[in-house]
Amino acid sequence: MATKISPLSGFPELLPEQRVVEREVVASLAHSFELHGFTNIETRAVEPVDVLLGKGETSKEVYLLDRLQREVGETEHGDRTATGGLGLHFDLTVPFARYVLEHAGHLQFPFRRFQIQPAWRGERPQEGRYRQFTQADVDIVGRDALPFHHDVEVMRVMVEALDALPLPPLSFHFNNRKLIQGFYAGLGVPDIEAAIRVIDKLDKLPAEKVAELLVSDAGATAEQAEQCLALATIRVTDTSFVERVRALGVTDALLDEGLAELAAVVEGCSAALPSDITIEANLRIARGLDYYTGTVVEIFMSGYERLKSVGGGGRYDALASDGRTTYPGVGVSFGVSRSLIPLLADGVLAGSRPVPSAVLVAVSDEESRADSEIVASSLRAHGVPCEVAPTAAKFGKQIKTAERRGIPFVWFGPGSTADATHQVKDIRSGEQVDADPTTWTPPHEDLRPRVVSPTNSPATSNTEETTK
Repeated sequence: MATKISPLSGFPELLPEQRVVEREVVASLAHSFELHGFTNIETRAVEPVDVLLGKGETSKEVYLLDRLQREVGETEHGDRTATGGLGLHFDLTVPFARYVLEHAGHLQFPFRRFQIQPAWRGERPQEGRYRQFTQADVDIVGRDALPFHHDVEVMRVMVEALDALPLPPLSFHFNNRKLIQGFYAGLGVPDIEAAIRVIDKLDKLPAEKVAELLVSDAGATAEQAEQCLALATIRVTDTSFVERVRALGVTDALLDEGLAELAAVVEGCSAALPSDITIEANLRIARGLDYYTGTVVEIFMSGYERLKSVGGGGRYDALASDGRTTYPGVGVSFGVSRSLIPLLADGVLAGSRPVPSAVLVAVSDEESRADSEIVASSLRAHGVPCEVAPTAAKFGKQIKTAERRGIPFVWFGPGSTADATHQVKDIRSGEQVDADPTTWTPPHEDLRPRVVSPTNSPATSNTEETTK
């Protein structure tokens, strides 16, 4: 019986040429992180639900996991189903915190880790928000203490990693929770945490409404609310924010510490700054999650402001604790799916070809297919991806097969050339030359699929390479 197949909302699947882009981006990120000495880990897809819910206000986002044939009352071996069962992780921070606690005895601290994995979140699908998506996280975690200089290091690592990607211009917006909390404490705002949550709504609500909420929800006076908004309007690309905050007349020791840390991050990330990445001190950035304690960052992509941030993170002085030891950390997460899928949909990025093959080895007739297989083996032996033509059709049809698959070269063996030599044809230019299958390689840019920015057509000959 025929089955009608319908797309499943929120679970994007990429076509082969789109998957080329994702794979290249993931490989580039991993390379950048490894250059800075970060080691890769991969955590399991599931966690106990009570661990997932420990982050707070996420119960509607967690996908629960169960076995179809599990009998009522039966529990899995050691999966703690009695305390809520298992769920798919909705980010990479919660499983990483559990990983640190579970394996602390085998890790060297400070522990430098990167992780690029899928996550699952049960929210309403929309552009930039999916039920299954890939994230890339980079973190440094200490045992009991983590010096502040790691904040600057991690932020710079992500700046460099994203600069290596073929993305539209990015901007990193930094703030510091100590700065915010110290300012509010110096003002005398009664409920500082409530004030932070309210200020975090500035990108959704007008300033007048936020001022009202500061009064009603945080207990601020009208004058204090005005000062809070004045702080949130400071946005500069250098350290001049320090003088502007001082000019507001608020004093507090925690404020001083936050100003110094934010200035260090801005200066550190601005050093040797890539030309298409902007660094800003944006004092309205608060990051609503309660566990941030110092540096905070949001990352935005030019032309795609509708996505809001495509990455973020910061310092958390209590990533995990076993009651005896606390593990502070600092990290940044980049939304791979959140950023790439809209770019792919808009045709901003594409793969140069949908298949890895750089060469199609022609077949003169089925009796000589073994000879073509030998040629293909010779090419593969020195790293040239290739495939043998599926049928011994006329050579014109075999060339058409290569064109449809995006393969740039066709190889003709001795049985298919007039002078019994090996020849390779660039089907884009039409150039055909003698070649030795044991030594020939294509130009570097054709050896493997690349990330390109399509111009007028999807043809491999009409694209511009965008890899930096």
